[in-house]
Amino acid sequence: MNQMNKIELIKAVVSDIPTMQNLVAPEVESGVILIRTSDEIATNIRSYILAKEGNDLVGFCALHIHAPSLAEIRSLVVKESKRGRRIGENLIYKALDEAKTLGLHKVLSLTYKQSFFEKLGFVEIPKESLPEHKIWADCIKCKYFPICNEVSLIKTL
Repeated sequence: MNQMNKIELIKAVVSDIPTMQNLVAPEVESGVILIRTSDEIATNIRSYILAKEGNDLVGFCALHIHAPSLAEIRSLVVKESKRGRRIGENLIYKALDEAKTLGLHKVLSLTYKQSFFEKLGFVEIPKESLPEHKIWADCIKCKYFPICNEVSLIKTL
């Protein structure tokens, strides 16, 4: 039986915000994912895709649009006890499908999980090639700023 059969991928609604913040809190604390306030999440709620198992939120990610041809996968998180079931992979595929539907040409990711994204067809690019005004505005929120160890990857659709 496919382990994703029980997992439903759906769009987030504002009432999901507290549960989303609880799920991502350990990753924010460790510095793996940037903190997003309730207001920031609400402003971008249409960007979020949730993975739910029944009523249990087991993961999510956001597809953030930077320009008419470029989007970014942000805040990918899967509940620790649910990892290894391809939930993260399926969230990325759903985000990529949405990017194609919207007419975007490239999707990028800034991540510590390089091999995960490479398995999904992303390729490493120099951070210097990223549009500064679009990407680096978020970096100031990072606990590691200005020393960045994330890898920049991009996928052409």
